[in-house]
Amino acid sequence: MSSPCFISGLGLHLPRTTMTNADLERIVDTSDEWIVTRTGIKARHFAQDDEPCSVLAYNAACKALENAGLAPQDLTHIFVGTCSGDYNLPTTACLLQDMLGLKGLPAFDLAAACSGFLYGLETARAFTSLYPDARILVVGSEVVTARVNFEDRTTCVLFGDGAGAAVVTGSGNPGRIKVVDAMLKADGSVGGLLTIHGGGSACKPRLGQTIGPEYFVQMNGRDVFKHAVRCMAEISGTILERNGLTAGDIDLIIPHQANIRIIEAIAKKLDVDMEKVFVNVDRIGNTSAASIPIALTEAVSTGRIQPGMKVLLSAFGGGFTWASALLQF
Repeated sequence: MSSPCFISGLGLHLPRTTMTNADLERIVDTSDEWIVTRTGIKARHFAQDDEPCSVLAYNAACKALENAGLAPQDLTHIFVGTCSGDYNLPTTACLLQDMLGLKGLPAFDLAAACSGFLYGLETARAFTSLYPDARILVVGSEVVTARVNFEDRTTCVLFGDGAGAAVVTGSGNPGRIKVVDAMLKADGSVGGLLTIHGGGSACKPRLGQTIGPEYFVQMNGRDVFKHAVRCMAEISGTILERNGLTAGDIDLIIPHQANIRIIEAIAKKLDVDMEKVFVNVDRIGNTSAASIPIALTEAVSTGRIQPGMKVLLSAFGGGFTWASALLQF
């Protein structure tokens, strides 16, 4: 049995520029009707050149620390889930550490695509078992639009940028949100269905070469859809069963905000009404690892989540990776 683990503070940050479907119509062959019908997305935020992944992470982190009533110096670890960091090296977590004015404490990135925040949360849960007095900053931050091909209308309309953060504490510093349980899964055999190959050691960049489509998000949308629905529904059911619960016992489900059709299909498989499912994909789009913490922070700040509620989180991303977490407020 793991030691108690808590979320003591939450924060989010979105880039200043909003990109509506009408805006996208001016730069790509698409339409508001086409996008909304297939994805449910009406707008998303695009980071500008002075808003890299680390800056979004920093702003979300500061808000989470304030919400927790802590200063940066109170932190013991920093974990950042991202697949669109500022650089290959240094890591975004190390950049964030420096921006917070810190030195010495462990800081590293987790590359689990859209599941990155939940992978970070489970990692923090493990660390707090070892170090009950730990205060861990877990961030999901993404500038996915830096890896979007605006000549591919099937993918470029899906993504937005943003960051969400949580301060995770152990039994030595209990918070108001208990992390009851979490589960992580992966299957690399189907990883080729969703890729960003360019720049890796198997797809090396070379001086003077032309940047090709392999440097941007490439996705087999139909197959990804099927895997996402099945995997998120299955892991959600498993974590509920492991804790003696059914979907009917959950007050709110917060799924990865990738596509309204995926969200609705998961709700149907779990046999829950959409009124019990949090949705912001229409305003935010798919922000990858930032999706879950942004949605969770919004749900709390708007009063959608109240004390005493049980909340289920579920995510799915490239790799493939998927994850779920059960929270008690």
